[in-house]
Amino acid sequence: MTSPTTDTAATDRSAVTSRLESALRATMDGEVAFDDYSRHIFSRDASMYSITPLGVVFPRHADDVAAAVRAAGELGVPIVPRGAGTSLAGQTVGPGLVLDLSRHLNRIVEIDPVARTALVEVGVVQDQLNQAVAAYGLMFGPDTSTSNRATIGGMIGNNSAGSGSLTYGMTIDHVRALDVVLSDGSRARLEPVDEAERKRRATAQTLEGRIYQALPDLVVANEEIIRAGMPVFWRRAGGYRLDRLVGFGEDNPFDLAKFVVGAEGTLVVVTHALVDLVPKPAHTVYAVGHFIDTASAIAATTDALSCEPHQVELMDHTILELSRQKIEYAELGNILVGDPGALLFVSFSGDDEASLIAKLDRLDELWRQNGHGYHTLRAVTPADQGALLKVRKSSLGLLMAAGEGTRRPLAFVEDTAVDPAQLAEYTKRFKEILDDHQLEAGFYGHCSVGCLHIRPFVDLTKPDEVAKMRAVAEAIKDLVAEYGGVNSSEHGDGLARSEFNREIFGDQLYEVMRTVKRIFDPGNGMNPGKIVDAPPMTENLRDRDALPPAPPLMTALQFEVVGGMRGAADRCMNIGLCRKSTSGVMCPSYIATKNEEHATRGRANALVKALSEPDPHAALGGERLHEILDLCLMCKACKSECPMSVDMASLKAETLAHHHEIHGVPLRSRIFGSIRLLNRIGSATAPLSNLPGRAGFVRRIMDRALGITAARPLPVFQRDNLPRWFRRHRRAVPQVQAPLGTVNWLADSFTTFTEPHIGKAAIELLERSGWRVELASGGCCGRSSMSKGLLDDAKKKASALVGSLATNTDPGSPIVGCEPSCLFMLRDEHVALLPGSESVHAVAGRVRQVEELLVEAIDEGRLTLRADSRLAGRRIVFHGHCHQKAEVGTAATMALLRRIPGAHVVEIDSGCCGMAGSFGFESEHYETSITIGGDRLFPALAAEPEDTIVAATGVSCRQQIFHGAGRTAWHPVELVREALAGPGRE
Repeated sequence: MTSPTTDTAATDRSAVTSRLESALRATMDGEVAFDDYSRHIFSRDASMYSITPLGVVFPRHADDVAAAVRAAGELGVPIVPRGAGTSLAGQTVGPGLVLDLSRHLNRIVEIDPVARTALVEVGVVQDQLNQAVAAYGLMFGPDTSTSNRATIGGMIGNNSAGSGSLTYGMTIDHVRALDVVLSDGSRARLEPVDEAERKRRATAQTLEGRIYQALPDLVVANEEIIRAGMPVFWRRAGGYRLDRLVGFGEDNPFDLAKFVVGAEGTLVVVTHALVDLVPKPAHTVYAVGHFIDTASAIAATTDALSCEPHQVELMDHTILELSRQKIEYAELGNILVGDPGALLFVSFSGDDEASLIAKLDRLDELWRQNGHGYHTLRAVTPADQGALLKVRKSSLGLLMAAGEGTRRPLAFVEDTAVDPAQLAEYTKRFKEILDDHQLEAGFYGHCSVGCLHIRPFVDLTKPDEVAKMRAVAEAIKDLVAEYGGVNSSEHGDGLARSEFNREIFGDQLYEVMRTVKRIFDPGNGMNPGKIVDAPPMTENLRDRDALPPAPPLMTALQFEVVGGMRGAADRCMNIGLCRKSTSGVMCPSYIATKNEEHATRGRANALVKALSEPDPHAALGGERLHEILDLCLMCKACKSECPMSVDMASLKAETLAHHHEIHGVPLRSRIFGSIRLLNRIGSATAPLSNLPGRAGFVRRIMDRALGITAARPLPVFQRDNLPRWFRRHRRAVPQVQAPLGTVNWLADSFTTFTEPHIGKAAIELLERSGWRVELASGGCCGRSSMSKGLLDDAKKKASALVGSLATNTDPGSPIVGCEPSCLFMLRDEHVALLPGSESVHAVAGRVRQVEELLVEAIDEGRLTLRADSRLAGRRIVFHGHCHQKAEVGTAATMALLRRIPGAHVVEIDSGCCGMAGSFGFESEHYETSITIGGDRLFPALAAEPEDTIVAATGVSCRQQIFHGAGRTAWHPVELVREALAGPGRE
């Protein structure tokens, strides 16, 4: 029975929540979200913790931040500032009001290349800033591995560093001034001030004035305690940086801007930052040492440091093996020698490439002399370095993928640092502690500064494992102290390490830090429980405390992970790679909206909540969840680019199926799910069937009645479709002996009836290559049905097509096609739709890209391309289909295009085109579709000269390129056919 006290507390909390929400909506321009799903989405960051906040706000400007702090303070509600939510120690979760400072506060206000400074809002992403200042030969010094999503504000909160800290130091070394909101909602400018200005500010009868009065007095009174208690090692991110204030006076400015760096939002909320920039080196070269094990790699660090490197980074065998399993990183395996147990990445940066190469020579010589490693790979050009750097910066995500179920590699002792000279012995002792507790771990990190990120695998649902985790944390804390190191060197204290700060800094200095907190935050409302007065590190654990056991749920798709569908969603460890916006594909709708719930991470967390409800089937039919998943394009980029392979496309399809069971299937979904039938009818009745698509009044009716936008042209049906042409072709062309046997052409629902010329070109090329081509045109793969959540229909179509291919084609004969979304359906979704079917696996194993067969034919001399075709000397830019990138990558297509004699072929990093099949035709999604295309694809094509040829493998991509960029895109097989046949259309 619920006690009266509990009832009263719940009532009071509800009243406070209601008053706070009303106050925020009345005073803020930004969005306010107090619904259960928003609260759950922001209950997690990249740490092992989970705390559900009272609500979430998305400030549009600094006045909104101040209004939110004031409203929360008046009601005694704590505030939790948050950037990208990539903190590893739990800094950005808490029970109060979360301020998402990344969604709107992301403008670069001013760049001063002469002063080498940038004024930015705190939501600006590190790579965003670096791209903007690159034109001036500048960059922001700290180089985090999360630079494609980490915000400047988050870096200030944690005092982030990264791989280049040996050269550039930490974030604290690059902050010049900060605009902040204080705990009472007032605004202040923090910057270095001389003693006269400090005294002047101290006279103000405000919170800012009290800070300028009380804090200096506290520092002067405790100067010896501060000097004695602060760790000696320079690379540290724990506690309050009182050492930066010691000795202020006439000759030494009082600098609150640097003091609050690393304060984790417990003292102020930063809104703007004036940061220093550094010259960007003209050249960076790498030596990648191959070692038999981690200890051998660490032992080689001393030699590397003697050569004055920019960075020395370690990656162990665990991460290397994980990289080999991901398409996104598979290229690394092609350039390594043997099977190294560890790699050491040593870089040298500067403007004189010859001197950098001389340093490579010196390091190589030292390692040889001292017997370190068995091979050194030299990477001098950016092309040489691409695969290496992609994997190195993804070490955390790859390591997270090694977990299974609730046994995960956890961040609780992963941020220690010692003098590099002691790193080998320290790491050996560290490993002994892990061995004593029977814990495995992955090793990577920054050997150049003595910082290794070591993540033991722990299952927090088991009490004995939680106890073991705490015992290891305490043992490592003591080990760090023994070596004179720091417990946190760049990731901060948060909930994971703050508990130990009294012991680390000593009672006296810890009490000084508590006083600092009271000076800045008398009401203890600024992200409480971090740095000082923290709860035990074993409270608020994500897997132990946050989720009930998963209720049973019948699913149409098979989710082959521990925990079924919820386990598939809960694989997300919130590292936030889906928030990147400058490379790759994931996540298109987040790029368009900058809304956390539209990132893969946000959707996965929303699904975890729904699947934890007492009736998950009903929860999957909820409208708020449907709203969160609605903008998912099902591009499948998360399956390959997310290190955890969170397959949101499949999760959305399953969710839609449950939604349909409860609410019924919309007519538009039935129409798009029947696209093969409609296209066949449209082809049979062409050209009459094309008339409605050109009639404005018909399109407007379709828009209003069906939600099919009138703004986008419809595909044009071709009466002379591919099967008709193929029958004539068979009669007209004598069938000579095919030395390679039979290949089966998958006649997809799109190019078969709307772009048959592509299929014709491919079939002619295959026949010229020595294949006999059979047309597999009897059914739909089910892609369109699956994308609409019509899983029973998709299963029927999959079963029919698989049955036809298994019985009506030669066993072992390749199955190829030109539409990636349909071809790879056979390899991926069919397996999930038809679990246990031997035929589906047999068919999936026969699927190949047509590009692969054509490349083989060209290389073996069976297919000869002309050097004098109209493509010779032309530039070809290629945009890859999202499903192709997710399943196999674009290497085969690029290889085919590069075999066109005289052509200059470039793959553009253009992200997702935004079309995504029917998504771009849907009225409510049209603008988002265009916005996504306009992010990178359209500008990339606009930058190309008119005579550049555009190639794209996807039918949707070609439609979007024509509509949004005004360019005609060709399928690569058409271009190869052109080179084979000589002059033709372009």
